[in-house]
Amino acid sequence: MKTDQFWTRIIFIVSAVISLAVAFLILGPRPQGVEGSLDVSMLPLFNASLNGLTIPLLVYGFILIKQKKRERHKNVMLTAFGTSSLFLVTYVIYHWFKSGPKLYMGDYTSLYYTILISHIILAVVIIPMVLFTLHRGWTSQIPKHRKIARITLPIWLYVSVTGVVIYLMLYG
Repeated sequence: MKTDQFWTRIIFIVSAVISLAVAFLILGPRPQGVEGSLDVSMLPLFNASLNGLTIPLLVYGFILIKQKKRERHKNVMLTAFGTSSLFLVTYVIYHWFKSGPKLYMGDYTSLYYTILISHIILAVVIIPMVLFTLHRGWTSQIPKHRKIARITLPIWLYVSVTGVVIYLMLYG
């Protein structure tokens, strides 16, 4: 039980640090000379591709667990965690070298901002949920893992799908 308390604290601390760091990188100032010092123009497409790759991995992982193929499920879900983690790293790199968000210039402003706001809120929420789900699966706390995974999966899918939609609305 003490181990779970330790990991709960770690998960919440890591989640808060990640969320605050991303918020700062998008909204905060840059040291002079950093912005534009590295060409990161290809990263939005790369990030959308990582989100796009995460989607079938999540669906396949769900199918595998329904088929009771636990080891394959574990590997696929760890791969999905890897693609989402790589997305987060490259997203941070992009926003370190390019300040501020890209402005939406399309015809569907209300739809865009509805998707964007829900995406941002759920992207913050999904960080600790994924970490708890991963921890509980990794430590073979199957009933707890199953319980949170039922909530984590649809939110993680929504965040991944809307990440691609936002990219397409901004750059497509």
